[in-house]
Amino acid sequence: MFHFQHNEYLLLLMILPLLGLLFTAVLRWKKKTTKKIGDENLVAELISGYSPFRFLLKFLIIIFALAGVILGAANLQKPGAMDPVQRKGVDVVIALDVSKSMLAQDSKPNRLEVARQIIYRLIDELKNDRIGLVLFAGRAYLQMPLTSDHPSAKMYVQNAGPEVVPTQGTVIAEALRLANSAFNSKERKYKSIVLITDGEDHDPEALKLA
Repeated sequence: MFHFQHNEYLLLLMILPLLGLLFTAVLRWKKKTTKKIGDENLVAELISGYSPFRFLLKFLIIIFALAGVILGAANLQKPGAMDPVQRKGVDVVIALDVSKSMLAQDSKPNRLEVARQIIYRLIDELKNDRIGLVLFAGRAYLQMPLTSDHPSAKMYVQNAGPEVVPTQGTVIAEALRLANSAFNSKERKYKSIVLITDGEDHDPEALKLA
C-alpha cells in the first residue's frame, strides 16, 4: 500500500479549503463593489481587461501548485520503497604509540598518560559502539579486537606501555595496516582509525596509508 513518509505535512492541505472560502469572499466583494459604483454596463466597459474566468484560472493554478508542493514534501512512497539509511553503529580502532618517547614529561604527567585520558573520553562518547586497540612502537600488535565492552577497553588502555612492545621505533604504517585489518569489511558500519603518536621516527609509508 502506498504511504506518505511525512504524514504531518498533510495537515497543510487544510489550508486549501480556507483559500477557497477566501476566493469566494473576494468574488462577492468585487460584485458588490461593482454594483455600488453605478451602472453595471459602464463599469464593465471601464474594467474590460478584467476576466472572472482568468481570475478563477489563476486561483486554481495556485491551489494545484500549493497542493503539489505539500504532497511532494509528504513524499508518497511505493510499497517496499527504500527506507532512509540508518547508521548501524560505529567501529573505531585506536592505534596508540607506546614507544619510550611517549614517556616524555613535556606534557604532565607524560605524553602517554595524556593520550590515555584522551582515549577514555573518546570511549565515553562512543556509548555502545565498538572499540579496538592496536599498540605499536618498533612493531605493531592488535592488543584488543573490536568490542563493545568499554570497561575492558579502558583496562587495556590503562595497561598499555613501552613494556608491551619491547622493540623500539615508530612503525606507523604497520599500525595503520593492522588497525584496518581489524574491521569486518562485510559489516555495514561507519569505520574509523584514531592514530595517537608523538610523531617521532616518521614512517615514509604512513602518509600513503592514511
